Amino acid sequence: MKKKSVLITGASRGIGRACAFRFARAGYFVFMNCRQSVSALDDIKKQLLADGYFCEAVPGDAGHSADVAQMFSSMHEICDGPDVLVNNAGISYIGLLTDMTDQDWEEILHSNLSSAFYCSRAALPYMISQKRGKIINISSMWGRVGASCEAAYSASKAGLNGLTMALAKELAPSNIQVNAIACGVIDTAMNAGFSGEERSALMEEVPAGRFGTPEETADLVYDLAENHPYLTGQIIGLDGGMI
Repeated sequence: MKKKSVLITGASRGIGRACAFRFARAGYFVFMNCRQSVSALDDIKKQLLADGYFCEAVPGDAGHSADVAQMFSSMHEICDGPDVLVNNAGISYIGLLTDMTDQDWEEILHSNLSSAFYCSRAALPYMISQKRGKIINISSMWGRVGASCEAAYSASKAGLNGLTMALAKELAPSNIQVNAIACGVIDTAMNAGFSGEERSALMEEVPAGRFGTPEETADLVYDLAENHPYLTGQIIGLDGGMI
């Protein structure tokens, strides 16, 4: 039986890293991507290989078409294409909209939205030919309700939600499911900049009384990848009851 493969963008830390370990332990061949933290990605690769799992690093900027083409060219040396695509790459920006530069805006859109477009477009020919596939987009609760001082981030995640719902309809006849997870406050490096006081105040807003973990998110990603063939076009909240 052919080993299933998964491509995870933004896999060097946080949710992406947790997903890499979750899929590897389930027997997938894991392709891991990141833009900047290539040494961290190599460390994950070494650890997975040492544990007897199958993986390969495909570094590059998922927000740029040429880099994505090179990523998939490297993947095609090993397999025909990914059975599962996890669009996890993303960055945040906290600050007033009036303080954002053009470059800040473009970088948010490239990292958080264009990356999902480019990777999905590259993955689809194989999925369509196989008449099966899963695309799972890592979104945010702020893409559903918006967040003050995170206008660009919220807009990019709202766009990702729209892409999810539209693409799900387009691909349903090909038996390809597309869903998004609207994450709440997950305890990752992206949120590590908060002070202790800020973390406590934020935690008080979460009905569950705690932050989510990358591993919990990875478990949900894996569940969507392996199950629920009738579930598509959904924005699934994972936010401890905040929204």
